[in-house]
Amino acid sequence: MAILRLRDIDKDFSGLQVLSGVSMEIQEGERHAVIGPNGAGKSTLFNVITGLYKPSRGEITFLDRDITKSSIHKIARMGLSRSFQIINIFPKMTVFENIRIAVVSRFNRRFNWTSFLHRDRKILEESDRILSLIGMTDVRDVPAWEMSYGMQRQLELALTLARDPILILLDEPTAGLNAEETRNSVPLIKKVTEGKTLVIVEHDMEVVFNLADRITVLNYGEVLATGTPDEIRGSEEVKKAYLGRK
Repeated sequence: MAILRLRDIDKDFSGLQVLSGVSMEIQEGERHAVIGPNGAGKSTLFNVITGLYKPSRGEITFLDRDITKSSIHKIARMGLSRSFQIINIFPKMTVFENIRIAVVSRFNRRFNWTSFLHRDRKILEESDRILSLIGMTDVRDVPAWEMSYGMQRQLELALTLARDPILILLDEPTAGLNAEETRNSVPLIKKVTEGKTLVIVEHDMEVVFNLADRITVLNYGEVLATGTPDEIRGSEEVKKAYLGRK
């Protein structure tokens, strides 16, 4: 069953066409990668899906509901969560406090002077569960700014998971990581997205081919091909436009 559908999506910025006629279906439970050269429109596509940008034309449905004109917050509440290319964490808070803030948002709790989040068992238990799942228990009380870039990326993944989303969008999760950190990211992403639906924008082809069930290739804002990793590897069109450059 397709949980996300894009039909003929266009996006232009003052006459600059970034996406043109993009149609995609994301199946429930699959890991779907979006690849393409720089400037292909990958991040713009994510921004359109999540409501940051409104498409110039076309329709987006999530869980069979039209979200084409929905706000970012409404889409997030429906069960869609994303990460960004640029790290988006609270640097002065500890790892646990970062995760707790995300969990509080999920439960629609708000801090006020009459509530004590450190005494809320439900929030504490869920925060600890996410902390353990992501493998960061040993840095629970470390301020986020003190950690390595790779660990901060790992924390951002935890914040994405903390909302217990139905659909997870990861935008370049290995950007800036060294070779060892990149290798370790694949089993971690597989583990934490088990039972979820994942769409990932990624430039590292080793990560893509080890992680994705299906792949969509964008080129100049258009869908060049969609298929299994083997189909994409064997596509002469894709080799010419993208993979052949490697």
